[in-house]
Amino acid sequence: MDRDAAARYQINVADVQDAIQTAVGGNALTQVLQGEARYDLVLRYLPQFRDTKEQIEKIRLLSPTGERVSLAQLCHIEVIDGGSEIYREGNQRYIAIKYSVRGRDLGGAVEEAIDKVGHQVQLPTGYHLKWEGEYASQKRANARLLIVLPITIFIIFVILYTMFKSFKWATLIMANVAIAPIGGVLALLLTGTNFSVSSGVGFLALFGVSVQTGVIMLEYINQLRVRRFTVEDAAVEGAVLRLRPIMMTMLVATLGLLPAATSHAIGSDSQRPFAIVIVGGLMAALVMSIFLLPTLYVWIAGERDVLPPAEPGFAEGEHED
Repeated sequence: MDRDAAARYQINVADVQDAIQTAVGGNALTQVLQGEARYDLVLRYLPQFRDTKEQIEKIRLLSPTGERVSLAQLCHIEVIDGGSEIYREGNQRYIAIKYSVRGRDLGGAVEEAIDKVGHQVQLPTGYHLKWEGEYASQKRANARLLIVLPITIFIIFVILYTMFKSFKWATLIMANVAIAPIGGVLALLLTGTNFSVSSGVGFLALFGVSVQTGVIMLEYINQLRVRRFTVEDAAVEGAVLRLRPIMMTMLVATLGLLPAATSHAIGSDSQRPFAIVIVGGLMAALVMSIFLLPTLYVWIAGERDVLPPAEPGFAEGEHED
């Protein structure tokens, strides 16, 4: 709108807008009744007089002096691309700019984008940026994991202490649990999978399985010591005889999750990191439970260790699971 030109013809902005609305969009002149239904009767120019830029320029207005003035004399008319929809949230307009991340972790990519946009983009007054979507969901989930993870580890430790009545044995199993995620990290590294909330949940599940295998091994070694085995003999015998039940436990979970860990179909992006962590972690936990836990047991075992009462039917040298 050229306000100076409109002022020369004594035409205000509202008059120009009404003329455009009537010619291009149409104005309701009256209503048509059909039974109880009411319909607006809209009047506007025929298509051949409003469909092109040139025809719109020829739309005429009547000035207060009686002169007929075309829109071309009052406005700068051009064809440009505009928004097809106006989005609003929180009583404010917003424009959604979307992009996807491939070949790297989501959090790192968005953090880099935030840094570069903050240093290289100067927003006009009244504009601000909010980074939402999966990135914001991941930040919230990570914050919850930072709370859930310590609580989970603490509860596991309390349960172990209650079970063995020994701070030493509870700490030994927790040490085994702390080393178990190495297999999950190596699995993510070898498969080129980035850390995500799904893989974080997988590590929590891996803690539970690692505790189970550690309890199986430690309980059996303690029972052998109750039966007068030396510490070294009990550790070796326990590692050999508990290999089969521990391996069965590992294989059930590993084989069950292997299809999900190797899947690349639609929707697998959320379940694959979870499965990869558990499969890789269980393989490493198997090796650690058989070799590392008995070794640590021999190092820290002593004469005053708290040992459980002998179980009925646990005969010396019994090899049945």
